[in-house]
Amino acid sequence: MADIAKAPSKHRIAIVEDEPDIAGLVASSLQKEGYKVDHFGTGERFFQALQKHVPDIVLLDLMLPDTDGFEICKTLRRNEAWSRIPIIIMTAKSEESDKIVGLELGADDYITKPFSLKEMTARIKAVLRRSEQTDVAKTIEIGGVLHIDLDKYEVRIGKEIADLTSTEFKILGLLASKKGRVFTRDQILDHLWGHDKIVLDRTVDVHIKNLREKLGSASRFIQNIRGVGYKVEE
Repeated sequence: MADIAKAPSKHRIAIVEDEPDIAGLVASSLQKEGYKVDHFGTGERFFQALQKHVPDIVLLDLMLPDTDGFEICKTLRRNEAWSRIPIIIMTAKSEESDKIVGLELGADDYITKPFSLKEMTARIKAVLRRSEQTDVAKTIEIGGVLHIDLDKYEVRIGKEIADLTSTEFKILGLLASKKGRVFTRDQILDHLWGHDKIVLDRTVDVHIKNLREKLGSASRFIQNIRGVGYKVEE
């Protein structure tokens, strides 16, 4: 599908989907909204196009003829130039385990087929909005010890790099983006997965526990406000 630009000011969306009918319907709907749309039937063609144009968001099918969508997700998140591209997984796989794997690998949202085009458009707008809010600050420093690089998806404690999962990184980035503000568990879940909450509130506590263990001495910056939620305080 050719790149059609009805409104140059709108975002560029890459659809990585091997079913032409589905891709065509989604692309047509998004083009009517004024988005620029590129369609790729294989992972190989998508990565070839990335060398020339980096999209503002990727709609990613999991079952492609040449590769697994999870692998594409991993590759994007590990590459410095592509690590912050928002990803919405769209697939027929509806098992909760598949959703959790996709989100843990760095996807920003997950929608199962069949889906309504209105819902897809709403999710795209929500993910782009969250992404643009995060773009305001590229790096965050806390207490002269903890350094969060939002471009590289990298967290350092002094000179040591912390090996965080995508979910742990997103939680830390959210808390650190507004030091001193208390975020409820529900707000943290909203930030991670929007309105499609597939996990319980206590899952946030598990992620915070793991995050603190990995941050070591810098874990003191993450404070638990009993009965409310969490905050980062220097």
